[in-house]
Amino acid sequence: MSEGNNHLKKISAAGLLITLGIIYGDIGTSPLYVLKAIMGNLPINADVVSGGLSCIFWTLTFQTTIKYVLLTLKADNKGEGGIFALYALVKRTKIKWLLFPAIIGGSALLADGIITPPISVSSAIEGLRVLYPEINTIPIVIAIIVLLFTIQQFGTKLVGNFFGPVMLVWFVMLGFFGGAKVISDPGILKAINPYYAYKLLVQHPGGFWLLGAVFLCTTGAEALYSDLGHCGRNNIRLSWIFVKTMLLLNYFGQGAWLIANQGKVLGDINPFYSIMPQWFVVYGIAIATAATVVASQALISGSFTLINEAIRLNLWPKVRTVYPTVLKGQIYIPSINWLLCIGCVLVVWHFQESSNMEAAYGLAIILTMLMTTTLLAYYLYLKRYPSVLIIICLAMYLIIEGSFMVANLSKFSHGGWITLLIASGLIFIMISWNQAKKIRDKFVEFIKINEYKELINALSIDQSVTKYSTHLIYLTGAEKIDEIEQKIIYSILQKQPKRADIYWFLHINVVDEPYRMEYKVTEIAPNDIFRVDFYLGFRIAPRINLMFRKVIEDMVVNKEVDITSRYESLNKQNIIGDFKFVVLEKFLSYDNDFPFFQKLILNIHTVLKKMGLSEEKAFGLDTSSVTVEKVPLVISPARDISNLKRINC
Repeated sequence: MSEGNNHLKKISAAGLLITLGIIYGDIGTSPLYVLKAIMGNLPINADVVSGGLSCIFWTLTFQTTIKYVLLTLKADNKGEGGIFALYALVKRTKIKWLLFPAIIGGSALLADGIITPPISVSSAIEGLRVLYPEINTIPIVIAIIVLLFTIQQFGTKLVGNFFGPVMLVWFVMLGFFGGAKVISDPGILKAINPYYAYKLLVQHPGGFWLLGAVFLCTTGAEALYSDLGHCGRNNIRLSWIFVKTMLLLNYFGQGAWLIANQGKVLGDINPFYSIMPQWFVVYGIAIATAATVVASQALISGSFTLINEAIRLNLWPKVRTVYPTVLKGQIYIPSINWLLCIGCVLVVWHFQESSNMEAAYGLAIILTMLMTTTLLAYYLYLKRYPSVLIIICLAMYLIIEGSFMVANLSKFSHGGWITLLIASGLIFIMISWNQAKKIRDKFVEFIKINEYKELINALSIDQSVTKYSTHLIYLTGAEKIDEIEQKIIYSILQKQPKRADIYWFLHINVVDEPYRMEYKVTEIAPNDIFRVDFYLGFRIAPRINLMFRKVIEDMVVNKEVDITSRYESLNKQNIIGDFKFVVLEKFLSYDNDFPFFQKLILNIHTVLKKMGLSEEKAFGLDTSSVTVEKVPLVISPARDISNLKRINC
């Protein structure tokens, strides 16, 4: 592991506290509603309670602990986690179909992000009805959600520092009151026996469909993986021991209370608050309110990570990405932040109550988990794990998650269709962007720069051509040092010939190491043409304007280039020459004639690109020294027009 990823191995009290605040909000607040959802509006049944507890215990063990904490966290891409990071590890095999599980899983996780904050915050704020039965909680929920998204711009370090202590108090409270009930009725621990889960799912009428409610206890597991880069593997693994213990104590404590009250109907009673002393309930509501606000954080920060990975994999348009703190792993993407915020507000407005959201929650996230299982199995295969072990793991998790998927399908008509609709839209965008880029790249023409070197040199000293700039810089996508796009040569020599003293071609390589910052200079023509190759990690903001300035400074110190103005009057005063960037913006030419599907995909790409960052902003160029040239992209020339004839008057 490289030095830049050492934060994954470090364990510290501060790191553990931040991990509690960032990662465990969703999965940590599930005791508020899981057992209540399992009981529903039917009389409390001891078999259902024991079976539900057994399902919860083994779900947290197999799904969260073994699959995510032990196995999936191993699959980090240079310190980064999430389904797109996992895809980046397996895509090197050139197996094309692996792209689709990544797109489906990533889209479903992003879609589920619009329901996690509403259900978490609403379930907490609705606790106020114990004190004020007639209170309208919707405005309060919306205000808290807007505030939560507003503070994202300050970074997850700030969020973690604030939320970490809150979650520590929360988990201690869970374990204390749950443990007290377990001590008073230790017989409840028999539910650990998987027989009770089998009895519920197979023998109890309708028991299988309760898996849709059981699944709510592990919905935050995927975000745990997505936030790997924020907190580090070892911090997550160590803190999970504490978190899981506190969760199970609370679940079993609630179970003991439920069995003691079997035959009753819960109605508005929440077993979570019922295990507390009456005098503490008001404090419990306050702590729960704070903790469920934290529950939103895992999906929000995970969404930033996912989009950042999607941009790198050419699955999403380039959008503004901010690194708000010096702590590695911190990301903030304003456009995604506010789109999620708007989506969450609309969800609150539509569903009104957290109980309505529970009916829709989880359908999209189980789809993500199934896709992660698919990619993880292939990753284990590439790492040469024993085939028998891989087959057993794949079969086991396909059965477990397939069962959860079937049980969650009942939520489709209760609002689950909303997240699936959003996920479908995101899938469409990602596939369209990816396919359009492949089509466009396929028809970009590269030529050997040596063939035009002398011509460019001649233009540089041609006094009959007005000088365009002292230093002229182009961004090139050519991977090979001796090649250049034909359109760049056309821009220099034909489209308003551009005379300059020195020509620079800059190429940006995005590498797997997240924090690498290196460059290499190649002299193509002495004192006239240079190429600079940047090697930047996918977590490094491509501030090419500043980086190129550093390159120039280094070259001047090494006496590799003279940047003094070539104008006689300015040269005598040692005035530095001017620098101008030329950005070539490709557009679809009217000369194209290609199939309907390609035309549709490319038109969608054009629309999406207008919604993203321009090339000059994406690469951090100073707009005062940038010229944008539009060049036609002729992908499929129009059919033969040789029959066009001239007529004489």
